[in-house]
Amino acid sequence: MKNLTRYFGEVRTELQKASWPWIPKNKGEKGFKRFKELTDSTVVVFIAMMLLGAFRESFGILIFI
Repeated sequence: MKNLTRYFGEVRTELQKASWPWIPKNKGEKGFKRFKELTDSTVVVFIAMMLLGAFRESFGILIFI
């Protein structure tokens, strides 16, 4: 039981060291400015998935022609 408690204590300590994109760096930020890094990252991932999907689908169309 001590090992489990120590493990979760260490996990919590490490997670506090991480940089979370939805926690604002400046406490005065309000609205969508608080989530700028998160929304920017989401847009990049969405565009990358769309491009990858289009690339994959273009090969699918070429194979069946």
